[in-house]
Amino acid sequence: MLVGEKKDREIIVYGNQQTTDYFPKLINKNVGVVVNHTSVVDNIHLIDTLLLSGINIKKIFVPEHGYRGVADAGEEIKGSIDKETGLPIISLYGKNKKPLPDQMQGLDCIVFDIQDVGVRFYTYLSTLHYVMEACAENNVSLVLLDRPNPNGDYVDGPVLDTSFCSFVGMHPIPVVHGMTLGELALMINGEGWLLHKLKCNLDVIKLENYNRSQYVSLQIKPSPNLPNDLSIRLYPSLCFFEATDLSIGRGTTFPFQVIGYPDSSLGKFTFTPYSIIGMSKDPIHEGDTCFGVDLRDEDLSVAFTLKYIIAFYEKWRVDKPFFERPQWFNLLAGNDILIKQIELGMSEDQIRATWQTDLASFRAKRDKYLLYGK
Repeated sequence: MLVGEKKDREIIVYGNQQTTDYFPKLINKNVGVVVNHTSVVDNIHLIDTLLLSGINIKKIFVPEHGYRGVADAGEEIKGSIDKETGLPIISLYGKNKKPLPDQMQGLDCIVFDIQDVGVRFYTYLSTLHYVMEACAENNVSLVLLDRPNPNGDYVDGPVLDTSFCSFVGMHPIPVVHGMTLGELALMINGEGWLLHKLKCNLDVIKLENYNRSQYVSLQIKPSPNLPNDLSIRLYPSLCFFEATDLSIGRGTTFPFQVIGYPDSSLGKFTFTPYSIIGMSKDPIHEGDTCFGVDLRDEDLSVAFTLKYIIAFYEKWRVDKPFFERPQWFNLLAGNDILIKQIELGMSEDQIRATWQTDLASFRAKRDKYLLYGK
C-alpha cells in the first residue's frame, strides 16, 4: 500500500522533464503530439516547450476531455485550430478514436504525454493503444514520456475477458493494474495486443526516482471529475455506480467522493447535484436532494473494493432495477460474472476468491514489462 512521503525522498523526475533524452529523437522530424492540460513541463505546456526549442510540431491530437481538460466524460470532442500556435487540433474521442492514415500523413514521430490514473476503464490507456496502432500501421515512431501512477501501489480487481473489449477496457488486465503508461505500452507491444500483432516503434522515456509504492500527489487534476487525490483513489471502486441510477457526486465540488440517490432510506448524508461549467453538464439527479454516504474522510490508503456497490445493492428498495445499465456495468467489470455474483448475494471475499488465478497469471506476465521494480 501507499507509504507516506519522506522528507529526504528524492523528487520524481517526469519523462517530459528529461529533454536531453528525447529532444535528439525529435530534431529535424515532423512531430505530432498527443497531449492535454496535464502535459506540462515545469509549469510550461509541452507544446510550448517543444516549439521554443525548435521542434517542428505539425499536429496536436487530444483525448477524452479535450485539449484544455474541461469536456465532460463521454462528451464528443471536435477538431479545431489552436489559437495560440495555429496548429490543427485533432480529436481522438467520439467517432475518431484512432488517428486516420491522412491524419498521420507527413509525420515522422508522435510524442505522447498524458497523466493517467492507473485504472483499466480510464480511457487515456485506450487512446494510447490506438495511437500505437496508428504509428505501427503508418511507420511513425512513438516517444512516450512516462508519468507516475497514483494508483500504482497495488494490483486488484477482475481481469478483463477479451469478449468484453471496448473503449473502457481493451486489454486482459485487472481494474487496477499497478503499471505506468510506459510499462503498459511495452506490454501492449510485447503481448501482441495491437491489430494483427503489429509492433510500434516505441521509445519510453523513463521516470527517475520513482517507486510505485510511494505516495504520488498529482498537481494537475487528470480530468474534470477527479479533482483531488482522494477522488483518484476512490475512482476504481465508485466508477461501477455509473452503470446504476445513483450519483457519485457529478455536479458537486466533490465528485467520486460521495454516493447517493433521491431516497431517504439510503443514508443520512445529503447532497444536491447541479450543472457546473467545466466539470459536469446536466448531471444525474440535477436539482434533487440525494441521500447516501460521504466518503471524504477516507484515508488515501483506500484501495479498490466492492463494499460500496454491494452495500447499496443490499439496501436498494427503489422500484427500479439497481443495475439500470447492465451492459455498461459488464463493460466496466470486463465480464458478465461480477453482476451475477452481486445479485446472488456473494460476499466480497467470495467474489475476490474467483479473481485470484487470473490475477496471479497477470502478475507473472506483468513482471516482464516493469521498469520501476515490483
